[in-house]
Amino acid sequence: MTLRLKGTLDGQTARLLRSSLDALGTTREVEVDFTHLREFRDSAVGVLTTGLVDRKVRMRGLDRHQQRMFRYFGLSLGETTPSNAYYRPEEVLA
Repeated sequence: MTLRLKGTLDGQTARLLRSSLDALGTTREVEVDFTHLREFRDSAVGVLTTGLVDRKVRMRGLDRHQQRMFRYFGLSLGETTPSNAYYRPEEVLA
């Protein structure tokens, strides 16, 4: 199952995402796609990490700073390749 996020991810929306992940249980393989977020606040990382440490969740669309923040909170993301986490101006104007 893939959860595609849009808009802003802050502490409050991270709590909602965490409760959604908890409702799915630990047996389901889940991918969280951050690619289309306009804003990703660092406060969301701490909220999400506590719910992700014991789960097998793949994350896509994180930039290097966000990957580093998750590692600071003890969540190993494995080998990830950086992707375009946000729209570039030329993509919007095309």
